[in-house]
Amino acid sequence: MLAMVMLVPYDGSPLAKAALRRAAEFAEYTGKPVLALSVIPDEPGFAIDRGWIDADEPFDVEVIADRLATEVHEIAPEANVRHEIPEDVSSMASVTMDVVRTIRSVAAEVDAAIVFIGSENAGRVSTPVSSVGAPVSEDPQYDVHIVRHVHH
Repeated sequence: MLAMVMLVPYDGSPLAKAALRRAAEFAEYTGKPVLALSVIPDEPGFAIDRGWIDADEPFDVEVIADRLATEVHEIAPEANVRHEIPEDVSSMASVTMDVVRTIRSVAAEVDAAIVFIGSENAGRVSTPVSSVGAPVSEDPQYDVHIVRHVHH
């Protein structure tokens, strides 16, 4: 069991990269480990929307996970990397909730102290369904650090 992990849901977006950089900075000050978590639904459309693969590329979770892990290590060489495939993805509409559920369960499992979320809208009252920020930030088990801007 890692002690008080800083968890960063990582999907390769500019804001996720910014959140990872912020977590890595915190890690330098606190000595706490950073865990970058990529949640990869078994849903090719989701992967294409996220820019993980091109439309004509075969969908392969391991290939996507390796690409994301490489990006994570370019930004935060010390970070631990993990990927999860949500279970029971029933439709595109529920993919976001499956991702959120997976992030929350990993946060509980690793005893996350802070979850760093890159989200333009995590703090707003009305959030689009595609944002994991709001539902993840509602969990009282950990602190949440919301990164809204890509620049420092």
